Amino acid sequence: MANDRDAVLPQGKTILIIEDEAALVAALSYNLRREGYRVASAGDGAEGLSLARSERPALVILDLMLPGMDGIDVCRRLRSQSTVPILILTAKSDEVDKVVVLEVGADDYMTKPFSVRELLARVRALLRRVEMEREAAPPDVLELADLHLDLRGREATKGGRELALKPKEFDLVAFLARHPRQVFSREQLLDEVWGFEFAGASRTVDVQVRCLRQKVEDDPSQPVHLLTVRGSGYKLVP
Repeated sequence: MANDRDAVLPQGKTILIIEDEAALVAALSYNLRREGYRVASAGDGAEGLSLARSERPALVILDLMLPGMDGIDVCRRLRSQSTVPILILTAKSDEVDKVVVLEVGADDYMTKPFSVRELLARVRALLRRVEMEREAAPPDVLELADLHLDLRGREATKGGRELALKPKEFDLVAFLARHPRQVFSREQLLDEVWGFEFAGASRTVDVQVRCLRQKVEDDPSQPVHLLTVRGSGYKLVP
């Protein structure tokens, strides 16, 4: 089945339907569009996987019984490539089948026949959960003034120029960047960044701060970002 784009709402999130029953695809497409979603559809697993790569859908509605590659294999392959939510449609009610579809990575399932109203509610719930998880997840990249920190790759640049930060230097500036303008004592930094507390170790923080200033400040003798708060500790400001 060709990609279904008639009457598409361009601003909506894309829902990919992988289903070989034309009447069901038409009914789902109509109702999803009424909710403001864009719709793409495929009648078999191979085409569905291809559309998943090109369309980058927000959610996939996947029939378990497909010609050629079955829905279990399609689900497994989708999950190996993406974290996209997957809602399985199945004509089977056997509990074992339900367990299998969840074990291979599906997020939810519905047994045919089902209420379109309930399906739309489940679609909304899955998309809402994804948004909540995304908002709760820590960022992979931090930006502070001209300082750019890639937390996943543990790379730092300043004004586009790569900074050669040692591991603890990166940990320290990343921690401070997660809490801009917040003052942390030496003891707090030792606990949060180094993971230990003991007398006399505050000098460790001072040494690391001096080294960091050499790399993140234009004039280390007159810092404007990594600041000392007399009697309290250090903070990082834009």
